[in-house]
Amino acid sequence: MSQLLIEQLEPAGFSDFLRYLDDHLSDNGRGDTAYFQPLPRDASRFPADKAEAFQAGLRTPLGTSGWRRLWVARDADGRIAGHIDLRAHPERHAAHRCLLGMGVDRDFRKHGLGSRLLAHAAQWARDAAGLAWIDLQVLSVNTPAISLYQRSGYVRTGEIPDMFLIDGRHFAYTSMSKRLDSQG
Repeated sequence: MSQLLIEQLEPAGFSDFLRYLDDHLSDNGRGDTAYFQPLPRDASRFPADKAEAFQAGLRTPLGTSGWRRLWVARDADGRIAGHIDLRAHPERHAAHRCLLGMGVDRDFRKHGLGSRLLAHAAQWARDAAGLAWIDLQVLSVNTPAISLYQRSGYVRTGEIPDMFLIDGRHFAYTSMSKRLDSQG
């Protein structure tokens, strides 16, 4: 996994990212993979309206409402192996915090890429953006992700029971946060 390069994705590369993301989402709730997005199995594609908002956030200046930054890890052939994004909190007076989203392609899981992506984002958030906290939400059934976040210094801050009803199943939503310090 050390040969994977993490790079910030510019808006021009978004269509390549969207193809990767749709493939990634196709694993949601299928086979041995837990639900990791609040989407039904048969509709696990990135919605067009969210893709437009995501892309607009990449063009929004840091520190402005609606900003978003995205990094991808690529293998030697240029294939996207995983991603991580940070975005502004929608709440007023929360500019010292951001929200995190991430995913790792099925062929690159369980090799430390998730930890590398989290460390990369935390360093950027602290050093380049001057942020103090990173927050995230994760489906409570996604125990591999929760374990990864805990190993990376995130702490559970709450859970909303029965937040989603997807494919006839009820899902709780776990909130987690990490305070950024000098070590990230």
